[in-house]
Amino acid sequence: MSMRYVSLKALQRPLRSGTQESDSRMPLLDEAGDLLCPTRTVRPDVERLAQILGATTKMNDYGEYLSVRCWCAQPPRYSPDIRALKLLSPEALDDIADPDRWLFLDTETTGLAGGSGTYAFLVGIAWWDSGGLEVDQFFMRECSEERSLLFALRERIAEHPVLVTFNGKSFDWPLLETRYRMSRKISLPNLRAHLDFLHPARNLWRLRLGSVRLSELERHVLGWDRGADLLSGLIPQIYFDYLRGGPPERLVPVLNHNQMDLRGLAALSSRILSLLSDAENLGQDGLELFGVSRICEKRGEDTRARRLYERSIASILPTQTDRVARRLLARLAKRQGDFELACELWKDAVGNSRHGYEAYEQLAIYYEHKARDSEQAQHIVRQALDELRRAIQVGDIAPGPYREIKARFDNRMQRLERNSKRPLLEGLASPAHA
Repeated sequence: MSMRYVSLKALQRPLRSGTQESDSRMPLLDEAGDLLCPTRTVRPDVERLAQILGATTKMNDYGEYLSVRCWCAQPPRYSPDIRALKLLSPEALDDIADPDRWLFLDTETTGLAGGSGTYAFLVGIAWWDSGGLEVDQFFMRECSEERSLLFALRERIAEHPVLVTFNGKSFDWPLLETRYRMSRKISLPNLRAHLDFLHPARNLWRLRLGSVRLSELERHVLGWDRGADLLSGLIPQIYFDYLRGGPPERLVPVLNHNQMDLRGLAALSSRILSLLSDAENLGQDGLELFGVSRICEKRGEDTRARRLYERSIASILPTQTDRVARRLLARLAKRQGDFELACELWKDAVGNSRHGYEAYEQLAIYYEHKARDSEQAQHIVRQALDELRRAIQVGDIAPGPYREIKARFDNRMQRLERNSKRPLLEGLASPAHA
């Protein structure tokens, strides 16, 4: 379905005759490579900038900043299941399931690498309100407004202390923590919890899509189409140009991009949590079932993980993913003591591959230690060594892995043969002792 986003006002009023642009070559980096964030040498036309962005000037104890606010009917409000949330954050308390406490956050910054010289010049936040999503974007016209922006964000987090991000644990929030510390005036907000949906998205869709960029997930998972969108890598330069006195109209796509990210994050979080709650009925394909299986197994929900692995295998999975699913299912079956299923899966998996040799090894371990059948264990090891010999002769395995795997099976065979001779030696020694 096509997704329409709330547009920002973009007025085409010409620059006033007295306005001059500053030198576009003005240095913005110091010798260490950190950004110098100077005050604009040419003050912007504040009223015109607010009109262009559709913004309101806000003020607090630390000064002014711009706020761009709108309400969006899509995506609709979602109430998560605490059991699904605990798959993401096992230590989470029950009250984080209250969606009214959630605050979605996405930043646009002066650099993509982070560091003490990187500023978050635009902080977009959103929360559920009146059945939809309320979006508020804090923009600093120059870096002297950073403290007022950080203070406004701190006040909003106090109202909605459950932070929700996409890669925010690695980038957005550490960057903001740095900015709060460097402000030396505003204390760091206290988070009740921080839910980040990048890694769950990777588990669920990376095998299918390759890329788990938010825009790709919107298109292929949510069925949304952003239409024309700004490349993230261009955003810092657009802000730099604005600081140098460039036209503010170029900031409009930056705010649109940020708004799209917030709405995409909110919708994606709902989709992920609904899958974690009821993948059995809501999973669209075997890959989604497989992804939820891995998350469940990681969190110790072995029974559900096993059930979902079995369902994903019964559906159509890519060959390599099917092999991985069978290997993980065999591991779960072994852990639960179901050696009948585990052995069936191992026997199907043996062959000249990393997983195939692992299956040989698991079968040998089973027959040696569980079935107490040393002869069968030796037979399995011989099969593995024969497989290795054929593979190295035709060049189907590299010398390094060949030597490593062969050493493991040689050691196992030596131990099996040594142990199988021990009862015979003990039997021969008994009459002599008598």
